Amino acid sequence: MAEQKTPNDPLDPTQWYEVVSGDTLSKIAKKFYGDPNLYPQIFEANRDRLNDPNKIQVGQKLRIP
Repeated sequence: MAEQKTPNDPLDPTQWYEVVSGDTLSKIAKKFYGDPNLYPQIFEANRDRLNDPNKIQVGQKLRIP
């Protein structure tokens, strides 16, 4: 049986980011990847938390693959 990873698992390569005021997925993508056009990668990694890439909320914790 595969090990289940948690957000605090030091072996999990996923980074986590907490949304702050003024953030968009494009801004977050630029910060982490250097390219705002890569925001769909963040959106897809957070489908369980996001229904719309334009509706993120301050304080939300997002996976950054």
